[in-house]
Amino acid sequence: MLPASAAECFRHPRLAAVYDRLYPDRRDLDPYLRTAEETGARHVLDIGCGTGVFALLLGGRGIDVTGVDPAKASLDVARGKPGGERARWLHGDATTLPPLTADLATMTGNAVQEITGPEDWQRTLQGIRAALRPGGRLVFETRIPARRAWEEWNREATYGVTEIAGVGAVESWVDLLDVSGPLVTFRRTYVFAADGQTLTSDSTLCFRERQEVEAALAAQGYVVEDVRDAPDRPGREFVFVARRPESAC
Repeated sequence: MLPASAAECFRHPRLAAVYDRLYPDRRDLDPYLRTAEETGARHVLDIGCGTGVFALLLGGRGIDVTGVDPAKASLDVARGKPGGERARWLHGDATTLPPLTADLATMTGNAVQEITGPEDWQRTLQGIRAALRPGGRLVFETRIPARRAWEEWNREATYGVTEIAGVGAVESWVDLLDVSGPLVTFRRTYVFAADGQTLTSDSTLCFRERQEVEAALAAQGYVVEDVRDAPDRPGREFVFVARRPESAC
């Protein structure tokens, strides 16, 4: 993600502080953990790490982790968690990385869809490739456009109230704002019962077809090893596994 693309739900300190409690189901991370174990990764680059949930799971397994995110408030939450000192946290994105030789790079939680501009997408893939060692892999997920996930992004389908210790009740829901070709814009609304504060967070996501993603990866020098189904959301997402070749090409 490029810095300007971080949504308010990640950038606002009050929202970042409750994000994990509002979205506690992270079964989506299990396949990434298995990939790290199966590949024997010793250093993982977690791009769009947010509040550090995945990075800290890796760190707890003795894996060296670098987490990068454009939202400073989310990184502050990550640093403050138990085990936060085990990871290296970078404020930025895949285009601003220092020299690295990661075995595995990940973009969980559909973070890749938040990169909406074609040039930003190309620069992101280039930056990740440079941060991988030869033979290192990139794994990420993206929603299948044909499933039209945005049709479920409305208040009726998404409204909920979460009780958070020390915070109180937080109402939240999603409203669809616009669909323009591959770009879908929606708004998250949060209402804090304790003082009535209402905060909103607008996001625009890019829904790319499988062939488009494969072509972009190939153009940046990756070898696409596999395109899998997301086990926790079968038929709804593509999971791409790409490798930086051993050679210098």
